[in-house]
Amino acid sequence: MTCGQPSASSLLGEPQEKPELYTGHLRGRGAGRTAERDLRAPVFPPESGAGTPAQAQCEAKGMAVEVLLCSALAALAWGFLRAWGFLWGCGAAEPTRSWERTDQLGAGSRTLLVTAHPDDEALFFAPTVLGLARLGHRVSLLCFSAGNYYSQGEIRKKELLQSCGVLGIPSSSVMIIDNRAFPDDPGVQWDTEHVASVLLQHIEANGINLVVTFDARGVSGHINHIALHAAVSALNGTSWLLQQTLHSEERLPKGCSVLTLETVNVVRKYISSLDLPFSWLQTQSALFVLTSEEVAQAKRAMSCHRSQLLWFRRLYVIFSRYMRINSLHFL
Repeated sequence: MTCGQPSASSLLGEPQEKPELYTGHLRGRGAGRTAERDLRAPVFPPESGAGTPAQAQCEAKGMAVEVLLCSALAALAWGFLRAWGFLWGCGAAEPTRSWERTDQLGAGSRTLLVTAHPDDEALFFAPTVLGLARLGHRVSLLCFSAGNYYSQGEIRKKELLQSCGVLGIPSSSVMIIDNRAFPDDPGVQWDTEHVASVLLQHIEANGINLVVTFDARGVSGHINHIALHAAVSALNGTSWLLQQTLHSEERLPKGCSVLTLETVNVVRKYISSLDLPFSWLQTQSALFVLTSEEVAQAKRAMSCHRSQLLWFRRLYVIFSRYMRINSLHFL
């Protein structure tokens, strides 16, 4: 699938002026019906001390330096891939068949990928999305912001739907939350209880039995990524602090489990497929490795996010192991 124009009906509207209300299209349990529901939760305005453009520029510069240095290291090591032809088959630079360890994952589950920003699904989770599709999982996406930090929210919503189409997630299975309570801002801490409440409503409304999101370090360390992990930890009963504030009926439904994407060190992050031996030898609940054709598919998905393709992200797409390998752990 190429990056076409998404249906206008697939996008959520702008944040409502009335507090305590946002609306989205949630898919119910029955016969694939789509019903309009109002989710009511207190809306908190952005906290004082929100991040400034200078903070965002520092974050971008830090990522650029990190990518540049580690890309240079990965370039030196790239030649070793062909020497490991016994791993790949025919000396190819990418695996010629799908590799996965999914003994603890059942087939045919209703899986919800929970991300913080448009492009997270392609930058970090493409191997998981494509791997779960191979197992027959029905994957949907819940994105907690429109990525509006630089006033590009409407553009990024469309890019997200295009990217999901390339990854095999239909627009009807994508929900984008455009709410002032969850700004795309590295200087604003999202309220954990609020995130958990919204997430739980979506899980229950759609009969989800597997949730996939970031681990406690958020892969890139972004505060919004970490907020999602805090919320699922609260729902899973592994956050003792939130256990005191969330009602017992607001926990994950019986049979619903959580997989978190493993954060690896900065060297492993940028050695591309060379990380496979390290990932294979370590203990994890699930491991997905893409073929060369699937890597090209993941890159096409990321190319849909044209507004985000700065030079350091282009290097990331070339060298990051997250475009090829995902290792995950049950929470």
